[in-house]
Amino acid sequence: MGHVVLDAPDSAVLAALRAGDEETFAALVDRYHASMVRVARAYVATKETAEDVVQEAWIGVVQGLSRFEGRSSLKTWMFRIVTNKAMTRGGRDARSVPFSSLGADEPAVDPSCFRDSGRWQGWWVSPDVVGHLPEALLLSKEVRAKIDAVIATLPSSQRVVITLRDIQGMTAHEACDVLGVSEANQRVLLHRARSKVRTALEEYLRDGVGAEA
Repeated sequence: MGHVVLDAPDSAVLAALRAGDEETFAALVDRYHASMVRVARAYVATKETAEDVVQEAWIGVVQGLSRFEGRSSLKTWMFRIVTNKAMTRGGRDARSVPFSSLGADEPAVDPSCFRDSGRWQGWWVSPDVVGHLPEALLLSKEVRAKIDAVIATLPSSQRVVITLRDIQGMTAHEACDVLGVSEANQRVLLHRARSKVRTALEEYLRDGVGAEA
C-alpha cells in the first residue's frame, strides 16, 4: 500500500502520513533517504555527519507535517528541510561555499553547448570520446563510481545542484525552490558542475581505463 500511495497525489500521501501510516512513511524513507544523504553530504565533512543530518531532517518532516501548506511539492519541501539543516550543520565546514559565490575566475558555460533533450540532456553537444561510447559503458559501475568521485570534489554549491538535478532528477524549478536560488544562478552552477564532470570523465577514458569494459 505504501508504495502505491507514494505515486498518488501529494494530498493522498499527506493524508496517509498525517494519519500515522507507518508503511507510507517507511516507503518515503526508502525512496528518498539515499538522495537526501547525497544532498547533505554537499555541505558537511563526512558521510556520518550527513546521515545524522538526514535523521534530523526526517524528524523535522514528521514534526512539520501538520504545518505543511502544500505551496511546493512534498518532495521539494522535504529536500528544503534537509538542505537547511545541512547548511546549518556545515556552516563552519571549510568546503561550504555560498551559492552567491560563483567565482570570477570561472566563466559561465554557454547553455547552447549542452544537449537540451533525450537521455543525455545536459551533456556536451559536440562529438567526442564520451559521445561515442556505448551507453552500457557510461552506465557501468566503474564509470558511475568515477562520476561520483568527481562530483565529491566539486565546490558545495555545484555539488548540491548536480545532485538534485542529475541524480535526484529534480526540475530546474524544484532545485531553485529547494536551494532558494535564481534560475540563472542554478543554471550556471549546473553547467559548471557538468562540464567538470565531463572533462574528468573524458580524461579518465582517454587514459584507457575501462576500455575493456
